[in-house]
Amino acid sequence: MKLAIDTATEIASIALSCAGEVQAEMSWHAGRNHTVELIPNLLHLLHQAKIELKEIDAIIVAKGPGSFNGLRVGVGTAKGLAFALNIPLVGIGTLEAEAFPYAKTGLPICPVQDAGRGEIASALYQLQKGKWRRLIAEHITTVEELCPKIVSRTLFCGRFSPHIAQQIEEHLGKRAVVLKGTIRRAGFLTELGWSRLKKGDVDHPTTLQPLYLRRPAITTPKREKR
Repeated sequence: MKLAIDTATEIASIALSCAGEVQAEMSWHAGRNHTVELIPNLLHLLHQAKIELKEIDAIIVAKGPGSFNGLRVGVGTAKGLAFALNIPLVGIGTLEAEAFPYAKTGLPICPVQDAGRGEIASALYQLQKGKWRRLIAEHITTVEELCPKIVSRTLFCGRFSPHIAQQIEEHLGKRAVVLKGTIRRAGFLTELGWSRLKKGDVDHPTTLQPLYLRRPAITTPKREKR
């Protein structure tokens, strides 16, 4: 049984799967409480599925981009479990997991994630001749910079504001198929993770790191008045 963990956003999700097929799944609004809620909910899911922790034989985790705190908790938990149980670990990009459910549309798929400060995180994927390919790697950009690179009808998915959706549609018109209100699920990680596990393409718990794309904003501490 494989365990998938996705804490990249305020919507946290965990799933149990076998050979890429979801057996049990749980999602909830974690906000910024990933630290205190992930493990209790994981134990609850295992109990509900009548699975013991020792029966988990691989971990699949969303490695980002996403919230700094969420990724730190999710990736850290996945690495700890993989090390303690001595089982394989696979990190899957959040944007790839957003795009993959729409692979069979045949369209180029552009997952978009609101990155704040007027910026977005994006990438481009497509199923070509039966093979899932990443055409453009994950990067930080803006709608204005992204849209001129879209030359054919493209499906946009992910978690972004109505304002960003409107901007994309205004820039691209009929070239943009914008999916609004898509739901995050750890189950989206399972098939991608299973594909890599079958090939022996795994990550090492000591070297896997969250994909932040940019450093967190850290303010300078104020000096105390004497």
